[in-house]
Amino acid sequence: MGSPSGPPFDPDDPDRERRERDTEPIPRLGPDDGPGYGTGPGLGDGPSLSDDAGYGDGPAYAGEGRSGRAWIRDPEAGYQPPQISEDELAGLRADAAGMTPRRVLPLEDEPSSLVARYLFPTERYRGEWKRHWIHLSTPLLVGIAATFVLGYLSGFLAGQDVGALTTIAVLLWFAVMGWVAWKVADWWYDRFILTNKRVMVVNGIITRQVAMMPLVRVTDMKYEQTPTGRALNYGTFVLESAGQEQALREIKNLPNPNELYLRVVEEMYEPQAVEARLGKEADEAKADDGA
Repeated sequence: MGSPSGPPFDPDDPDRERRERDTEPIPRLGPDDGPGYGTGPGLGDGPSLSDDAGYGDGPAYAGEGRSGRAWIRDPEAGYQPPQISEDELAGLRADAAGMTPRRVLPLEDEPSSLVARYLFPTERYRGEWKRHWIHLSTPLLVGIAATFVLGYLSGFLAGQDVGALTTIAVLLWFAVMGWVAWKVADWWYDRFILTNKRVMVVNGIITRQVAMMPLVRVTDMKYEQTPTGRALNYGTFVLESAGQEQALREIKNLPNPNELYLRVVEEMYEPQAVEARLGKEADEAKADDGA
């Protein structure tokens, strides 16, 4: 027998421990000794990585009973959208006090027949609003007051046997009620309209008036609320356009002014976000109909 090759044993050699550690035999590991190791052919007794180990679309552990976190390797994607649970979505719904987040969709999917005639084919409809009912406060108060006053006057004149004056009082009451009905009809046909290109106001029954302002020309916009307006949720919008005179500047008694303000500002500064959101909601609605 010959002596083993290599340098003679030297207890003071500083590299002795390193050489012994590097030449120490590697134990043979089976498939159950750890994740991702096997005894593939041609690899000797050392560990070999299985095909299922590493990153992939499934669990990162080898064997039939694999478990653990699934990692997705996608070098192209820099951000993955978060998955929101039902518990997190509950915070967006009405709370115990009845408070709900602002609506982000148009009140109607399609414009009414009154408004559709003023929209060109490539224009995207965002919503239409009638003025707040406070707009009718003066005509309604006049009608109520006229009913009580002229009703009392008619009864008094009838007791005095003055038939002509009684008839005049009744005709005057009909005239006041006709004026009130006209104001109510005018309020019904008065609409504030928002599209992806402009804001519009359409009003008038016999003589129709259509005023509009392109969104690209709006340089400043604000809304004002009096204490009564804050209590009843209405306000006045003021639109400015490059210091020029415009047909559409002050719009009074609009409902939900904060909601409407956010809609207009979002349409002015984030039109792509509005299109993406509305498109997603439309796809979800079609999916629900198909189900």
